[in-house]
Amino acid sequence: MNFEQLHLIAPILDALREEGYTSPTPIQQQAIPLVLQGHDLLGCAQTGTGKTAAFSVPILQLLHQRPRAASRAIRALILTPTRELAIQIDESIAAYGRHTGLRHAVIFGGVSQKPQTDALAKGCDILTATPGRLLDLIQQGLITLQHIEIFVLDEADRMLDMGFIHDVRKVISKLPMRRQSLFFSATMPPEIMQLADAILTKPQKVAVTPPSTTVEAIRQSLYFVEKSDKRALLLHLIRQHDIPSALVFTRTKHGADRVAKDLVRAGIKAEAIHGNKSQNARQRALTNFKSGETRILVATDIAARGIDVDKLSHVINYEIPNIPETYVHRIGRTGRAGAAGTAFSFCDMEERAYIRDIHKLIAIQIPVVHDHPFAAEAPVEASPLLTVAARPQPKLQTNAPQSDIQWQVPSKGRRKKKWYGTRKAV
Repeated sequence: MNFEQLHLIAPILDALREEGYTSPTPIQQQAIPLVLQGHDLLGCAQTGTGKTAAFSVPILQLLHQRPRAASRAIRALILTPTRELAIQIDESIAAYGRHTGLRHAVIFGGVSQKPQTDALAKGCDILTATPGRLLDLIQQGLITLQHIEIFVLDEADRMLDMGFIHDVRKVISKLPMRRQSLFFSATMPPEIMQLADAILTKPQKVAVTPPSTTVEAIRQSLYFVEKSDKRALLLHLIRQHDIPSALVFTRTKHGADRVAKDLVRAGIKAEAIHGNKSQNARQRALTNFKSGETRILVATDIAARGIDVDKLSHVINYEIPNIPETYVHRIGRTGRAGAAGTAFSFCDMEERAYIRDIHKLIAIQIPVVHDHPFAAEAPVEASPLLTVAARPQPKLQTNAPQSDIQWQVPSKGRRKKKWYGTRKAV
């Protein structure tokens, strides 16, 4: 199938060709006709499936073909959880709608509101916003939503995770009753389904990939390693595989900064991106990464949502996420829109329970790589059939020096020596 078969208008088809798009992704094939027909839509799609174009392209066409009800009125609202994702969506709208003459703007917190309100004052057909800044400008009387024709709630599950659900409900209460609503979420827990029921009217449903599965094009590998050896393993893999670009995930902001500094000290161009960074610093790091000036971007989960980099070769889980669905979101940054990608995951002793949860969710076991310089002993449940380049476990040296043996002394009773430390391997 090609985009012409979706009955798109010439200005949009021209823009898609200029962007190098030839064939729609599965979610675009299913969603675009339904939105053009005026249906409410419930979309379940993991990251990297092309859902931004799935809703922005038909919105551009519908608004282009309709007369404006009021001058300078906001006609479509796209609500999204993070500033990075809001900027990404607005950039996509600018690209797909460059020949339509429609006006667009993006607003988000953490920066001065004046440039944003100045853009709104010039008129805006499509507004992309984060909940906090949107409600703030509504309260100031600088935005009204009474002319909204199409409403999009994107990344609904992340809205819930980030505690935005009450703000989302406040925004919805200010929308006109007669509107078309589009609802997208990578996962559909009960709370999200309840929210969808409150927003949508007789929705059409689109689910291109079950939320618990991972992108098939991504080559996944698991490395068991001691926590203290993760830095060395990261450097080893970057150099061994000559990785051109990688998104490295950590659980904490402090961890992201530490890993980025370690890479820079090793002579590898790297930057960190997380919530404690200023908006200008985050945007600069993202721009440098997209342009290739920065080779490795180290990020936390929330900051990374919305990062969309063409041909990103690798995602590296420096720390395993404690929420299994987060693993799917992370590795979905590579292997986008059918392209190949690689995901490495580093697992220390404390994170092995997280790996078991991920295996249950994705219904496969991630292949284990044993043949690397920092290999820790794999757990019993790791199947030998799913290992990569397995090698025999090292023999234990029974005559290890006394300094390498640690002793445990019971608090009561006769003193008894018991080895519980790590023996040296030959």
